[in-house]
Amino acid sequence: MAKSLQISSSLLTLLVLLTSAALSFSPVAAAAKPKSHDGFSRRLSPATLRLKKEKLSHLRFYFHDIVSGPNPTAVQIVRAPPPSVLSTGFGMLAMIDDPLTAGPEPTSKVVGRAQGMYGSAAQNEDGLLMALNFVFVEGKFNGSTLSVLGRNAVMLPVREMPVIGGSGVFRFARGYAQARTRTFNPTTGDAVVEYNVYVFHY
Repeated sequence: MAKSLQISSSLLTLLVLLTSAALSFSPVAAAAKPKSHDGFSRRLSPATLRLKKEKLSHLRFYFHDIVSGPNPTAVQIVRAPPPSVLSTGFGMLAMIDDPLTAGPEPTSKVVGRAQGMYGSAAQNEDGLLMALNFVFVEGKFNGSTLSVLGRNAVMLPVREMPVIGGSGVFRFARGYAQARTRTFNPTTGDAVVEYNVYVFHY
């Protein structure tokens, strides 16, 4: 009788082990485990990063693109072919560190910098590819950035470019920027552009 009970106990233990092994490979068990696609990633709840309710902000500032004088803020690093080849300046590339001000005047308070590059990316019109960061230095956005990547057809009265991300206050940012040229000097090439930026962030 004791031997029979011992055999039954062993069979029960074996059955439990086999059932556990089967469940560990079942779709239900797999779904219950945290996802780890390649062994180095996992899914997180927004609460893990203490993300609060998403909000929408509107920023307005003025972009001063200065290509003339002894201290230009936009410097050409790749020259376009001669005008006789392409009148649009296709192929030109410039690196910028343009001041962003609260008002359109050059003496207005500086609230940030536009740092990055733009290049002529259209053969038959004045169209720029913009790849830049708005780096803010004032108020609650001090130290935060917004990244913009998009097409700027400079002859249009209003141009729209995507905001593709940000840092600091603007982590997980998404939105768009509208550009309107306020002044342009055809002799020097200097320009003042008003930017209105609408961005969702946490």
